[in-house]
Amino acid sequence: MISEFFIDRPIFANVIAIVTVILGLVCLFTLPVAQYPEIVPPTIQVTTMYPGASAEVIANTVGIPIEQAVNGVEGSIYMSSTSSSSGNYTLTVTFAVGTNINAALTLVQNMVNGATAQLPETTSCR
Repeated sequence: MISEFFIDRPIFANVIAIVTVILGLVCLFTLPVAQYPEIVPPTIQVTTMYPGASAEVIANTVGIPIEQAVNGVEGSIYMSSTSSSSGNYTLTVTFAVGTNINAALTLVQNMVNGATAQLPETTSCR
């Protein structure tokens, strides 16, 4: 029936296949970006400076209080931190895909602000 129709007319079958591919490519490039899923988990960075301190001192006096305060924030997957001998400490909190980043930022800011009383006086947070 239909298969015999296309077997008897191979040029017509190829034209339909080519038109289908062209329509698919046109639709692919005109598809809005909002249709693609968000696959990169959102992150928030907490950066502090403690001038003149070694990396070990920063990790103990700045890193531990901030990490204890931020640990368990709603929607977080994991945290990673680095401290350098130049006085910089960075904590990166990674959240689950789909987490409202503005709400997460507010939670993290509140928790860090609560921990600033435990930090040395010369420490500045960003």
